[in-house]
Amino acid sequence: MQIDARHTPDYIFETSWEVCNKVGGIYTVLSTRANSLQKIYTDRIFFIGPDLWQEQESPWFREDRTLYPEWCDDARTNQQLEIRAGRWDVPGNPIVFLVKFDTFFARQNDIYTSMWMDYGVDSLHAYGDYHESVMFAYATGLVIESFYRYHRLEADNVIAHFNEWMLGAGALYIRKQVPRIATLFTTHATSIGRSIAGNNLPLYNHLEEYDGDQMAGRLNLSAKHSLEKKAAQHVDCFTTVSDITARECAQFLQRQPDVITPNGFEKDFIPKGKAYLQARAKARKVLQNVAEKMLGYSINSDALLIGTSGRYEYKNKGIDLFIEAMHRLCKMPGLTRDVIALIMVPAWNKGPRADLQALLCAGEQPEGVPKSVESLFVTHELVDPERDMILNQLRHAGCCNSEEERVKILFVPSYLNGDDGIFNLPYYDLLIGLDLSVFPSYYEPWGYTPHESVAFSIPTITTSLAGFGAWAEKQGDQKGMDNGITVIRRDDTNQSEVAEEIARLVHDFSLKSAGQVRLLRKRAAALSDRADWAHFISSYQEAYGKALHHSYIRLSKPLKLKAE
Repeated sequence: MQIDARHTPDYIFETSWEVCNKVGGIYTVLSTRANSLQKIYTDRIFFIGPDLWQEQESPWFREDRTLYPEWCDDARTNQQLEIRAGRWDVPGNPIVFLVKFDTFFARQNDIYTSMWMDYGVDSLHAYGDYHESVMFAYATGLVIESFYRYHRLEADNVIAHFNEWMLGAGALYIRKQVPRIATLFTTHATSIGRSIAGNNLPLYNHLEEYDGDQMAGRLNLSAKHSLEKKAAQHVDCFTTVSDITARECAQFLQRQPDVITPNGFEKDFIPKGKAYLQARAKARKVLQNVAEKMLGYSINSDALLIGTSGRYEYKNKGIDLFIEAMHRLCKMPGLTRDVIALIMVPAWNKGPRADLQALLCAGEQPEGVPKSVESLFVTHELVDPERDMILNQLRHAGCCNSEEERVKILFVPSYLNGDDGIFNLPYYDLLIGLDLSVFPSYYEPWGYTPHESVAFSIPTITTSLAGFGAWAEKQGDQKGMDNGITVIRRDDTNQSEVAEEIARLVHDFSLKSAGQVRLLRKRAAALSDRADWAHFISSYQEAYGKALHHSYIRLSKPLKLKAE
């Protein structure tokens, strides 16, 4: 659809639970995209996040009381809104409004009743984070309405953009209370799709057979699904991050997304030239040192360092297939190099292992500390190692990390934020030291982990069920790893074939010459250049245009609100 000049926004409000609140991948989406949007809509894009910070300030928020102080006072007086204005401490430094929402719990039943009466949102079986999310979302709607009316923006093109089901109530509030504002809703993963995959049910081969409402009841997700579905159906523009997730949306939410808005990446912070080589050498030294201290023997300097990472979603992230592939690789004939395989996935841990810390500091094993089986694999002490799925698979596979085995598997169950007590380097500063990364995802609407890897010039293996993998295939993914990435076809039933293919690819990579590897690294970086925000931001501009266009059509007709 051709969007004319009238359909460009004057002001944009974007809301998410992860604004100035680093929880997961959506933080990366918003915080890296902010720079591109700020360049286009300088200080006319406002991010709204939850004010969760009591005893200490958010490390990503810089309060600025010179920003809209009169409006903040008016909102506090007339709408009982506690708003702090400031800047997001990310490239671009966009304006942020953090809002408290705890006072709205007293009106929770009235809010839920309105959502049911106006849109048919069923919150009867709500539990857990649903209540907190809806109260925050409702507060964001009030913030947008307050700013809009105080600054008299009726003659301007205004966009209100809401991310994930958690903000659905905000989208519905604006749709009813300020219909002149064009609404945009993005789902980064459907609640039903993620739950089906996480519960070991086949998703893809039988997608068209699922009924979203029925599955919501079966999976105890009725409230979240209902809110997500009604938000998707009633906004002016609905988007998602990949063609894979678009299929889920059409099936479960009963609306085909208007625009696919893939996730870009901001690469400006990645070191270049000599600085890159120095950072890579430092990371390799740290990784090899930790491996040697854990294992108790020397590792060859040419050892192949490979890794996987992400949330601890054992099946969805393909952690099970990564371990299986490494087990098969260990048995392959002709493997001439040591392989250090790192599983960098945060888990419930008590902190860094004291014995490993002592080894790293003093270089010797402290007396009186027994050597457990787990200590051969894990860098941090797990709270419940007997029930940990990763450790149980390693035990079942008979892995022992002996000096005779070529493949050694290390589990890093900690957030790598620079002060984990073992590596003491942020994730990106360790990623740069890898030779190869592997992400055998089963459920991955986009996939920042393979995206980040190629951005850091790390050749990568992923699957066709990752949004980024599907995007790479469209770019003309070559057989093997000739363009820096390999996308393995994965479905509901071919786990064994995928594990075997990963093992074979890693084995082949281990045999490549230094020159061949350098070429693959260059091609990986070149691929990522086509997936940065400079290329992908246009999809958001298209979404803004469609939201405004559809709102104009909507406003030319009588407004109808009807519960289904």
